[in-house]
Amino acid sequence: MDGNGPQKPSPCRKLVPFLLFQVILGTVFFAYIRNGMLSEPGAFGPFALLGNSSAPEKTHPTLTILLWTWPFGARFVIKNCSQLMGTPDCFITADRRWIHAADAVVVHHPDVSQSRRQLPQGPRPPFQRWVWFNLESPSHTPNLGFMDNYFNLTMSYRRDSDIFTPYGWLETLAEPRNVTIPEKSKLVAWVVSNWKHSSPRVKYYKKLRSYIPVDVYGRRHVPLPRDKHLSTLSQYKFYLAFENSVHEDYITEKLWRNSLLSSTVPVVCGPPRKNYERYLPPDSFIHIEDFPTAQGLANFLLELDRDPVRYRNYFQWRRWLKPVGDLGWAIQLCKACKVLQEKPVHYQTVGELSKWFT
Repeated sequence: MDGNGPQKPSPCRKLVPFLLFQVILGTVFFAYIRNGMLSEPGAFGPFALLGNSSAPEKTHPTLTILLWTWPFGARFVIKNCSQLMGTPDCFITADRRWIHAADAVVVHHPDVSQSRRQLPQGPRPPFQRWVWFNLESPSHTPNLGFMDNYFNLTMSYRRDSDIFTPYGWLETLAEPRNVTIPEKSKLVAWVVSNWKHSSPRVKYYKKLRSYIPVDVYGRRHVPLPRDKHLSTLSQYKFYLAFENSVHEDYITEKLWRNSLLSSTVPVVCGPPRKNYERYLPPDSFIHIEDFPTAQGLANFLLELDRDPVRYRNYFQWRRWLKPVGDLGWAIQLCKACKVLQEKPVHYQTVGELSKWFT
């Protein structure tokens, strides 16, 4: 001090409060973003809700399900489960503001498989269940390792899933009905989009076409719009319901929609016959493993083509059963709604997801 009055604060001392304020503001904003306080994923951008950021409060007893991402980014109409399945409704939303209030969070694996950061981040409320959802086969399900011990329930086409969501099923009719077979003018059809010359199903098809004609639709072949699938395929006697990989219970829309809903006889390539017979009558389909060679299968199909009585036997099950296979995402969520309402809340984790889903 030189006795000439107080000294002015140094520039550094002025800067400290300003920097502290910036750090606090940045931390708050980061927490806001991390906790999912955005609107529906990817809908508006990071500043969309800064003027209305309060998280919803649950004020009704209806079970609430948060869909973490729209599957493959495709939005769809979320319908009432009472209309789709005749079961009690859930409140289903894709708005991430419900992350702390929802009873369950359904996470579609293909949309989060690239990074753990794409998954919901903790802490998870004790009443909330995180559900791993996947309809792809293990051959097309990458990066399961970092999801071990992360989820509470599984939801897939596998029969041993906590929430069983198959690609289709058979419903029993209240009374028998007459079986009507559409007029058939063609022999064998196949719709394929994922064409790989080295795949077992393409190799088998190439052998089969050496003995009988097979009309192929899809990418790299004859175009077939989705709204023309059933009317076109119904003209054929047989349909090649060949799966892209062989895994337990992996029986997809290739059988349920393309074949059964178009009233063709499915020729299947996938899991063993015994696995198919868990879902279908044994006399409703033809398995390629029933024949030692592709030529043997071709000869059998030609025999049935010449014998209308034997061919008709593959439709007798339809007197009592009806195939359901034209499904959408909404009905899969309603299956989750039904199970979650029936399943008591208790703590569990899916320990080794990567070993179970094989």
